[in-house]
Amino acid sequence: MTTMPAQETPPTEQRSHLSDLVRERRQALGLSLQAFAERAVDPETGTKLKYGWIHRLEKNDPNEQVIPPRLPQLKALAAAAQVPLEVIQDAAGQQFFGIDPVRSTSGTARALIKRADRLSPEEYQQVVNLMDLILRDSEE
Repeated sequence: MTTMPAQETPPTEQRSHLSDLVRERRQALGLSLQAFAERAVDPETGTKLKYGWIHRLEKNDPNEQVIPPRLPQLKALAAAAQVPLEVIQDAAGQQFFGIDPVRSTSGTARALIKRADRLSPEEYQQVVNLMDLILRDSEE
């Protein structure tokens, strides 16, 4: 009898969607990390992000844990980065939870799918087609 070798678990992939977005937007706005942190305030609750948390987020060092942001922190990041909240939410979902947005052809609907990046092009298109079908049926 031959035994099969144990399957190795692939290493956990370090995703950086939110880290990259924040870093790129901060640089595009010409802001220092300190200036960005000062702008990172939720306009509704007044929740402020700390410089150290933003610094760790941007570095995305696997040895330094970054606590996933909650809604007030996401709103603060959106305000500082001057981007829609949905963009920040999508990037956070991708980085911290492996949830990828898939949009309908028209862009009016989105589905949040665990690791959509692992879908084949055909499977991805099937998801888009399903959303398009649901949207078309809801318009009738």
